[in-house]
Amino acid sequence: MAQRNSQAARCRRHLRVRRKVEGTPDRPRLCVTKTGRHIYAQIIDDWAGQSLAAASTLDAEVRGQLAENSSKCLEAARLVGLAIGQRAQAEGIKQVVFDRGGWRYHGRIKALAEGARESGLEF
Repeated sequence: MAQRNSQAARCRRHLRVRRKVEGTPDRPRLCVTKTGRHIYAQIIDDWAGQSLAAASTLDAEVRGQLAENSSKCLEAARLVGLAIGQRAQAEGIKQVVFDRGGWRYHGRIKALAEGARESGLEF
């Protein structure tokens, strides 16, 4: 029961964030989703309804950079942020709006955002 309530609360927070955050062709939306094991990031143009770039801990590029026995979630999130930033730069995207997906801005979400900023994205 508590899990359903916390999921519903996160969905409500996400809807509240999404009312204010919209991805345009000039500034697409950097959307973050996480599970217990993985973290995913997408750059989305909401006007066109299409995903412009994506990265996650499931990508071979990110997995190759992590140590084989490493389970450091924060390091993995930072690497995903670096990867999404590099892919965005390759697409010619320099500025994005950050959609934290209803999650608190700390821990893995913050590490991903800092990694994206390190790679040159502005938000």
